[in-house]
Amino acid sequence: MHRKFVVQLFAEEWSQYIDLPKGFVVNERCKVRLVPLQIQITTLGNLTPSSTVFFCCDMQERFRLAIKYFGDIISVGQRLLQGARLLGIPVIVTEQYPKGLGSTVQEIDLTGAKLVLPKTKFSMVLPEVEAALAEIPGVRSIVLFGVETHVCIQQTALELIGRGLEVHIVADATSSRSMMDRMFALERLARTGIIVTTSEAILLQLVADKEHPKFKEIQNLIKASAPESGLLSKV
Repeated sequence: MHRKFVVQLFAEEWSQYIDLPKGFVVNERCKVRLVPLQIQITTLGNLTPSSTVFFCCDMQERFRLAIKYFGDIISVGQRLLQGARLLGIPVIVTEQYPKGLGSTVQEIDLTGAKLVLPKTKFSMVLPEVEAALAEIPGVRSIVLFGVETHVCIQQTALELIGRGLEVHIVADATSSRSMMDRMFALERLARTGIIVTTSEAILLQLVADKEHPKFKEIQNLIKASAPESGLLSKV
């Protein structure tokens, strides 16, 4: 439940409290009270393949030596993209100034990606990306991963929730040059209602049931993964 309040004014002529309309201005001393309202939250972080899109942000060659745990996030990112292909989930990929920073690393297989787009803006929310999302019916959730956590990931996530989309950031598939920048970015984003989670949690939430026709293949992806990333100890 999410709690909000309504302001009520005591009306002497009726001897009871009444709701103050929006924009009402009180010019004299009076009695007011706050009455809590309980509003049901409809978005609880549930993921379904039909309403989810994966965003892969700037996993480029020039970041390889600069970003902490870059090898780990390449491995986890590749696993997520394999899962997306198995489950028929659209993937949108961006590359930050590829002329200077290079293309997406070779280890990341972009086969089947809906959109691979160069950019100079830090956020992935470009007109072309918004147009691509508009072509996908029923999109509700974005699974976001890549670099850097405190710059492109953060700005993308904030723009997406501002557009009413639910955002899931994959903690073991996002990093920065500085672990302090990464830590404070994830803390800030979690406080805004963005869901900070892990790749295994994402994939298993998407299949939801061991009877899912793709469960075995997703399970094999998870089993074949490297040992737990050192990034998870830094969340």
